[in-house]
Amino acid sequence: MEIIYWTLIILLFIIAFAGLVFPIIPSVLFLLGGFILYGILFSFEPFNWLFWTIQVLFVLLLFGADYVANMIGVKKYGGSKAGVWGSTIGLLAGPFVIPVLGILIGPFLGAVIAELAVNKASFNDALKIGFGSVIGFVSSAAAKAVIQGVMIIYFLIVVL
Repeated sequence: MEIIYWTLIILLFIIAFAGLVFPIIPSVLFLLGGFILYGILFSFEPFNWLFWTIQVLFVLLLFGADYVANMIGVKKYGGSKAGVWGSTIGLLAGPFVIPVLGILIGPFLGAVIAELAVNKASFNDALKIGFGSVIGFVSSAAAKAVIQGVMIIYFLIVVL
């Protein structure tokens, strides 16, 4: 039975990592779900106030990394709030409109279209901003992968 329990917990962690590629998946909820499922199936005893405090700080760091990396990627290449919003909308819609490549094309097109439509940016400037949004997304995904990995490692250290 223990193998089935661990399989379910690991499956939740894998889905959390899938959220790095498909932003519509709430990675944080699946990570926390894995921790809570462990508590329900095994024991909540290892989860003291320090464990939850550290995990909540990591959750805040996950949200911060997502926002800051996207904003820096767009702003560094001359983008505005419209570019950030366009990139975010493209990031959410892209994987559904263009499977596989939509995760990169979506934020790019979203930022380009927003900058062209809202800020009347030149086509070349809009392309640079779109490129910056992709850089921001990739940087964000890498940072979040590291943070999620650290959260899981800390969880394993506490429970094993």
